[in-house]
Amino acid sequence: MADRTPHTRETTQQLKEDLRHLSQTVEELVSATADDSRNNIKELRERAEKRLNETRARLEARGERAYHDARDTVTQQADACDRYVHDNPWTSIGIGAAVGVVVGMLIGRR
Repeated sequence: MADRTPHTRETTQQLKEDLRHLSQTVEELVSATADDSRNNIKELRERAEKRLNETRARLEARGERAYHDARDTVTQQADACDRYVHDNPWTSIGIGAAVGVVVGMLIGRR
């Protein structure tokens, strides 16, 4: 898990920078519309659209990566649990029974 922390920081930093660039471009677009200079507006609008599309693509890619990482982690945890149950069947039965007793006692109190 410790090896993911730098990746998470890097991703967060990149996201902040992407949003900062996008924000700057939108601010430039807003200030350019005050001039009402058609060429300037068109150029800034194209840049804003380009940055928006780039940011959207990066966010989608990061979302896909996060989904795959989470799916892989859950799969690994499920496999580890499955191995533990197969390696220690009586311990697993004991743990399940103990949890069942506790849940039964809690339900019975109501």
